[in-house]
Amino acid sequence: MTNDGPMDFQAIKASEDRYGTNIFPKRDVAIVRGHGALLYGSDGKEYIDLGASYGVGNVGHCHPRVIAAIKAQSERLLYVSPTFYNDMRAGVSERLARLAPPGLDRVYLCNSGTEAVESAIKFARKHTGRPKIISCMRSFHGRTLGALSATYNKKYREGFEPLVPGFEFVPFGDLEAMKKAVTDKTAAVIVEPVQGEGGIFPAPDGYLKGVRDICTDSKTIFVADEIQTGLGRTGMMFAVEHWDVTPDIVTIAKSLASGLPLAAMITHEEFCDLEKGSHGSTFGGSPICCAAALATLDVIVDENLPERAELLGEHATDRLEAFAGSDKGSVIREIRGLGLMIGIELKKKAGPYLDSILGHGAIALPAGTTVIRLLPPLVISEPQLDKGLGIIEEVLANG
Repeated sequence: MTNDGPMDFQAIKASEDRYGTNIFPKRDVAIVRGHGALLYGSDGKEYIDLGASYGVGNVGHCHPRVIAAIKAQSERLLYVSPTFYNDMRAGVSERLARLAPPGLDRVYLCNSGTEAVESAIKFARKHTGRPKIISCMRSFHGRTLGALSATYNKKYREGFEPLVPGFEFVPFGDLEAMKKAVTDKTAAVIVEPVQGEGGIFPAPDGYLKGVRDICTDSKTIFVADEIQTGLGRTGMMFAVEHWDVTPDIVTIAKSLASGLPLAAMITHEEFCDLEKGSHGSTFGGSPICCAAALATLDVIVDENLPERAELLGEHATDRLEAFAGSDKGSVIREIRGLGLMIGIELKKKAGPYLDSILGHGAIALPAGTTVIRLLPPLVISEPQLDKGLGIIEEVLANG
């Protein structure tokens, strides 16, 4: 199963079904290779990737600069404990501090988005001495118990109760509800600038600034969950920059190391008042993941991928809105998004359409029951993007 020729899909499927835990909903394709914005199945079939594995592949699959960095670091050092200083870890921390919104210059490295959110919760509770965490309806922040407690959708929560106490939900975009919810017991407010899993809902104009003001007035820590929106996806390096807002903590993951496990919580020095050893991560900031991250960040900056995301996002949104306004696009209820983070809300369930899109050679994602989510690699070419959009339009018109 290691060559580049055709492979036996049924053998791959049988093995993974037999020995895996089967907790992931599966699609009937085995992806074995990728390059740029293209993926290839075990049978050699080519797919236009319009999902980037939920936003992991901002710089595309197997970017040569990332691969070169991984190869070079693999010959030097794969891993060393965070109790030792390391050049790769230092490099990523400094780079992220320089890219982050002003004043956010302390970086905690871990393995995944949910760990970054857990870290934000712990840092906020420790610094403020308060128990309460507020997040929004439709939110998704992760699946470990703390991050899950901040996640709204009951389908992720059911069966795992009791969750961590002290969490409360308010409607996304409702500043009055947020103001009423925040008290002198509130440690943190955590918000996605664009709700991803909840259906691709960008924050309304003025909302994030209002949340910033509420948090400042109440000495509450404002956490921006940029795990899906960060690192160029929305047309800015960080989505909060669209609204000229600086949170107290930003969490990022997914595309940071192009698929290798690395995430970060970025914050102010004043919030880094945990005692040494009171929080940590064995594998967080491993040298090889940091090498991949440094190369990934270089590509994002050098190839100006945030601007590319903005331009291609406008192109895709304009095309989809024109299609939605035609007779062929009557199944579409609304197009929403920011940059190359686009939601196509349908009047019907999205699942059958996603299966058909896959069968026609493109990969899109769900975002709730009725939304098709598009998160293509930021390096996707315009012809590739148009081909993928053409497949979606054909399926929606004939479905």
